Amino acid sequence: MVHKPKRTKSGRAWMHEHVTDPYVKRAQQDGYRSRAAYKLAEIDARDRLLRPGMTVVDLGAAPGSWCQVVVEKLKGRGRVLAIDLLPVAPLAGVESLEGDFTEPSALAWLEKNLRGSRVDLVLSDMAPNISGVAIRDQARHYELCELALDFAGQWLKPDGAFLVKVFQGPGFEDFRAQMRRVFARVLIRKPDASRDRSTEVYLIGRDLVAAPETRPEAA
Repeated sequence: MVHKPKRTKSGRAWMHEHVTDPYVKRAQQDGYRSRAAYKLAEIDARDRLLRPGMTVVDLGAAPGSWCQVVVEKLKGRGRVLAIDLLPVAPLAGVESLEGDFTEPSALAWLEKNLRGSRVDLVLSDMAPNISGVAIRDQARHYELCELALDFAGQWLKPDGAFLVKVFQGPGFEDFRAQMRRVFARVLIRKPDASRDRSTEVYLIGRDLVAAPETRPEAA
């Protein structure tokens, strides 16, 4: 006999919140792969991150809703390179890799496909697999953020931008300080599509002031 696992109270609450979430319903109606599309769309409406002709790198791209927003904004002009541990279903205008950004092979794929050209925008929605140990998960998350920041510092154009999801708590102020050493402006955004109970916010870095010596020369 197969015993079905019992649904926990928290699991039922999450499911209720999910199915009644207005952004989930909007995403289904608008054809977006997840409600996260509206987070990027709202930030872009305020900060004008996206425009036709850009080269955009999306780290932690699955299931691909941010890529969908980017493709819409590029209007057929520009490039989108996406990486995630999980597969990103094919999307016109997006070159994707199912791989681990922490591994050299993933970075090599990006470098090969960029062909020495600098990037206009780096997006990072990366998050670690949750272990259940809050301190460990938070530390791992900021390790990913630091890797994304390092990539942005090396590959962004001087007027490029970096958008990264972070979680408030241990490590937040240290990471924001790191960003301030790389960018002249560091902004905090909490889009309406981000749930109130969530500690997630988004940091935007603009106007590079420092970067590793390995930043590529302009093509």
